[in-house]
Amino acid sequence: MSQSLETTKPLPSVLADLARTGSEPAFNVIKRDGTTSPFDPSKIAIALTKAFLAVEGTEASASRRVHEIVDALTGEIVANLTRRAANGRTFHIEDIQDQVELSLMRGEHHKVARAYVLYRAHQAEKRAQAAPAPADAPSLRMKDAAGNLVTLDGARLARIIDEACAGLDGVSADLVLSEARRNLYDGISLDELALAPILAARTLVETEPNYSQVSARLLLDKLRREVLSFVHGRPDQATQSEMAARYAEYFPAYIQTGVDADMLDPELARFDIARLAAAIVPARDLQFQYLGLQTLYDRYFLHVENTRYELPQAFFMRVAMGLAIREVDRETRAIEFYNLLSSFDFMASTPTLFNAGTRRPQLSSCFLTTVDDDLDGIFKSIKDNALLAKYSGGLGNDWTPVRGLGAHIKGTNGESQGVVPFLKVANDTAIAVNQGGKRKGAVCAYLETWHIDIEEFLDLRKNTGDDRRRTHDMNTANWVPDLFMQRVEANGDWTLFSPNEVPRLHDLFGKAFKSAYEQAEADAAAGKIKIFRTVRALDLWRKMLTMLFETGHPWITFKDPCNIRSPQQHIGVVHSSNLCTEITLNTSKDEVAVCNLGSVNLAAHITDTGLDHARLQRTVRTALRMLDNVVDINFYTIPEARRSNLKHRPVGLGLMGFQDALQLLGIPYASDAAVAFADTSMEAIAYHAIHASTELAEERGRYASFDGSLWSQGILPIDSIELLAEARGGLDMDRSQTLDWAALRQRVVTLGMRNSNVMAIAPTATISNIVGVSQSIEPGYQNLFVKSNMSGDFTVVNALLVRDLKARGLWDEVMISDLKYFDGSLGQIDRVPADLKALYATAFEIEASWLIEAAARRQKWIDQAQSLNLYIANPSGKALDALYRLAWNAGLKTTYYLRSRSATHVEKSTLKGTDGKLNAVSSVIAPAPVAPKPVDIADIPFVIEGQACSIDDPDCEACQ
Repeated sequence: MSQSLETTKPLPSVLADLARTGSEPAFNVIKRDGTTSPFDPSKIAIALTKAFLAVEGTEASASRRVHEIVDALTGEIVANLTRRAANGRTFHIEDIQDQVELSLMRGEHHKVARAYVLYRAHQAEKRAQAAPAPADAPSLRMKDAAGNLVTLDGARLARIIDEACAGLDGVSADLVLSEARRNLYDGISLDELALAPILAARTLVETEPNYSQVSARLLLDKLRREVLSFVHGRPDQATQSEMAARYAEYFPAYIQTGVDADMLDPELARFDIARLAAAIVPARDLQFQYLGLQTLYDRYFLHVENTRYELPQAFFMRVAMGLAIREVDRETRAIEFYNLLSSFDFMASTPTLFNAGTRRPQLSSCFLTTVDDDLDGIFKSIKDNALLAKYSGGLGNDWTPVRGLGAHIKGTNGESQGVVPFLKVANDTAIAVNQGGKRKGAVCAYLETWHIDIEEFLDLRKNTGDDRRRTHDMNTANWVPDLFMQRVEANGDWTLFSPNEVPRLHDLFGKAFKSAYEQAEADAAAGKIKIFRTVRALDLWRKMLTMLFETGHPWITFKDPCNIRSPQQHIGVVHSSNLCTEITLNTSKDEVAVCNLGSVNLAAHITDTGLDHARLQRTVRTALRMLDNVVDINFYTIPEARRSNLKHRPVGLGLMGFQDALQLLGIPYASDAAVAFADTSMEAIAYHAIHASTELAEERGRYASFDGSLWSQGILPIDSIELLAEARGGLDMDRSQTLDWAALRQRVVTLGMRNSNVMAIAPTATISNIVGVSQSIEPGYQNLFVKSNMSGDFTVVNALLVRDLKARGLWDEVMISDLKYFDGSLGQIDRVPADLKALYATAFEIEASWLIEAAARRQKWIDQAQSLNLYIANPSGKALDALYRLAWNAGLKTTYYLRSRSATHVEKSTLKGTDGKLNAVSSVIAPAPVAPKPVDIADIPFVIEGQACSIDDPDCEACQ
């Protein structure tokens, strides 16, 4: 799979880009003797030209062709070099030659590439023969913190690398050191010196996953120097072994630094700091993968003017202190919370990690609002979005009450322009408020399927049409009543209304909605309603699925199961879900729903015999207490959110690492055993979560709106299935159970619940990176790939797969090359046994019906919902129709992204074996641009490439 030269910048463009760097320092090349010289791209062009002419001759026609090829190749090489430079400004002479070689191979100039490889080998042999007898290498110098040139401390570099590799199988400190030395030069800065071993280890991750931990430990050394120097006000550094003693010394200084910088709550300084410092476990710094630590470094650790002063264990203790700040014995609770977070058994959501213990502790993850049908209400909602997003909240807006296009406006005696122009304003507001650069502001707009503007709503994410009626950055979701799905199945008609003429429909569900909707249809037929339109339900359904496939939106979510199974239906209505479709809480014009999220690391609770129930119970019990504390500690930016959260106290305990747990147990995702494990694991989490909430109710009191709830009636989530079955006239949903629910049911009725809602499974796109497990309940996209997010590009390898391949003698350079060639899939690699192919099947190799079946088993236990991505490798009209009808019939409350394959290209990168020699190439899979094309959902296969959702979409990080 070669990369077309037409997609590469030509040399003149690249040189122009370099010229635009202005006052930034020039790029330099590190020579073989350690000295540096300015980078001259023309030398690459000259070398390439000589290579082509030597192989293909000097005829005039050949020369013209060579000029065009060389120009494009040089542009590609320079672009790759400057993008991958060790510190943004230097690269080694060997790196240049590697890139030349790889570009020739990518361009399929095989004869020239072969000649170039042989030439390099010949030149290396000549240098070896001409080299004088070994002598002491000249000592390099480095710039210290004051800018003075001092002797480079090679012994410390070797010691740091030895420490980073200690205790890890399959890694070589000598190899990392050798690679690091290639990037050293005379006069190197401290930052460049710190980066050299990190980059050396990163290049080896695809050969051995443990190099990801090596890279993380080397990054720790860079972080320690930055942090300790800032906190102590003088140049300082420490090895990991030295930090075992120094953490206790550093921690009080860190707290005072944060307070003095007006970032940390001064109340933290009044904790028993010595006791907390003594409880820190420095060795837990060693458990990070590189992606996790780099993510924390870039976006989570506190800093002053981009200088960090927070080390990982201080970070976890700061979050724990922030969550324990109102506890009676707050030191004991802080240590308990710290141990849960720092062990990676559980992780709080991103807003909690960002803001706990700070002066503005906005710790909640999601906010749901209903937009009122007047200008004051609309623009208040948009303002509220900005205030809520400012401190890292994800937003879900219910826009259904806003009157539709053509509806009468009494105040002006004019006609409404509908909901779309206001959605455009909300879209642009979300982009303007980017949460301080930590992550993108994000919002999802929901609209019920009977709204007169629904067809324009479906088009919001299209790249064609009037851009004033498009929202390219906003997520959108259909809020679908059961009656619509029943009309689809019956091939019946569906009537669209403006909500100002049928205001009751917004607040009704189930049988009451059906009755009111049919009455509205009768009124429309009798001329009592002015704004309406009748369409075939199946035609609208087809357009919904078409837009979902083409643009990735709007998502499909189901109004009735969200409401009929809601514990809080006695006091309101669920009008929408949130940004990631896992929260189902009541909203109104006077009440903004709030949810506080965190996720159990399921993989950490697996033993050789299965799920560790005792450990899971401890984890859930502590996690629920932490989440409940958020309600009281939280900084609320609008009063409606505070009033709602204190009244109902909802939390959303979820999980991550589901695929890791299956693979640890040897259970393929596409199997009855996996479905059963999804059932029993969620049952255990639900049981312990509900029990923990009753314990908190006994200690602290019930939530204010408990009376009248399903909880108060002894109707638990497993029992509410029958309510949905009754409303639908039947429901094919598993009801099996294994734990003592009768006793817990009685406990709930007697003691009450501290929280109106306790469970929701969020996507965990970011916190699963921190912990180093698979995202949420997702199957893996690939077993070897490069993940891109706001922190950069990261090679990700399935370490469990590598473990199993090693055990069978199958992990070698050929296997690595095959994995890259087949986009991280084992399916077409003949020598891999069938059981491993099944166990490590990737998302697009698993029938989506398995994902729905597993989700249905979880849903029976969850009082809210779950972010469920659906993957489809060979989409067709029939397949999508069957898939989403199955989701509805299975009783799911919501679905999330539809992910389909798009065209890809392969970017090659150097791969070195344990001998340090170039011996293979690696693949970086990236979506190629795909122009949307019109398609109709019909009984024929799709013949287009759908955009759907980018697999590494950074927007998905907004919830967790």
